Amino acid sequence: MTIHDDVAFKSTLATLSVARQRQIAARFVQQVQPLSGDARIQSALDTAGRAGVTAAELDMAAQAANSARVESFTRCGRETDWRAQAGHFVARAAVACVKPEEKGDNLAWDAAMQARLARTCETVAEGTGTDNREAEAQYRILDAFLNS
Repeated sequence: MTIHDDVAFKSTLATLSVARQRQIAARFVQQVQPLSGDARIQSALDTAGRAGVTAAELDMAAQAANSARVESFTRCGRETDWRAQAGHFVARAAVACVKPEEKGDNLAWDAAMQARLARTCETVAEGTGTDNREAEAQYRILDAFLNS
C-alpha cells in the first residue's frame, strides 16, 4: 500500500492498534525532534517506540513530556519566536505519543499534525516558506512501517 494523501494516511493510522500508533507516532516525531533539544522529548519517544511498554512507563513519559510542553510554551513569548514555537509543537507531538488512550483517539494522527506544525514553524523561521514535505515524509515512514 502506498499512501498519497491525508485521507488515506489518517484512515490507515486509525486501523492500527494503540501500541502500533505509538510506535509510528514516535517515528514521525523523531523527524522533528532536533527542533526541540529537550532530553525529556527523546526519552518519551524512546518509550513510545518500544514494544511491550508498560502503562507505568507511559505515564512517567507522559508527565515528563507534558512538563517539557509547558516549559516550551513559556519560551515562545508574546513576540512569536518561530524556533521556540517549533520546539513547543515537537513537545506537543511527543505528548500525543505517550498520553493515556481515550476512546476515539488517533494518537499517531495527532502526533503527525503537531510534527507538521513544528516543521512549518522551522521553515517560517528560516524564511524558506511553507510546503508539504513533512507530510510526504510521513507517508513514506508509514509505508515503510507497514511493510516491515
